[in-house]
Amino acid sequence: MKTKPIELKNFMYPDLVEAGCDEAGRGCLAGPVFAAAVILPKDFKNDILNDSKLLSDKQRRELVPVIREKASAFAICKIDNTEIDKINILQASIKAMQNAVSLLSITPEHLLIDGNRFNKFKIPHTCVIKGDSKYLSIAAASVLAKTYRDDYMEEISKLFPEYFWNINKGYPTKKHRDAIKKFGITGFHRKTFKLLPVPEIFDIFQNS
Repeated sequence: MKTKPIELKNFMYPDLVEAGCDEAGRGCLAGPVFAAAVILPKDFKNDILNDSKLLSDKQRRELVPVIREKASAFAICKIDNTEIDKINILQASIKAMQNAVSLLSITPEHLLIDGNRFNKFKIPHTCVIKGDSKYLSIAAASVLAKTYRDDYMEEISKLFPEYFWNINKGYPTKKHRDAIKKFGITGFHRKTFKLLPVPEIFDIFQNS
């Protein structure tokens, strides 16, 4: 698998303490959204680290202990589906990233945010579209957020095995959609999410 087509940069502002932030689970129908914030040391190098979506599960899991050991600081936070329904998934993703930053043992001077949206915060930030494939700190955050969320979904899948969350992680796969049609929704589903291409599921969510 070709996972590193271009070399990722260490920092946008090398003279500042910089944290990379990313989320996982934004497009799911069930479960929380997870976010991570990571501060890497100035001399950090890794030949595999990249956007978590470009890595295999095995590669991501091999990277987790490396990131945890080598990072100057890291934190992971989640916002559950109930709050997602209250404030919407964009705001929940931003809040999860801000909470993760606030939990860091080192206060960063600048934030690198994956994507194009972020709310005004106590620390200056720069949004970077596809930042998880451009900056190592964002890539590290994407790996932590993804693996921690995957583990969470695998755990709650034991409660509701019929939805196959251990495999689909809450994303709208056919098996997941079919299970919603057959069994309805659970307390882990995001009731405000609308699946317009599948009207019968949309009706289930709207009427719950």
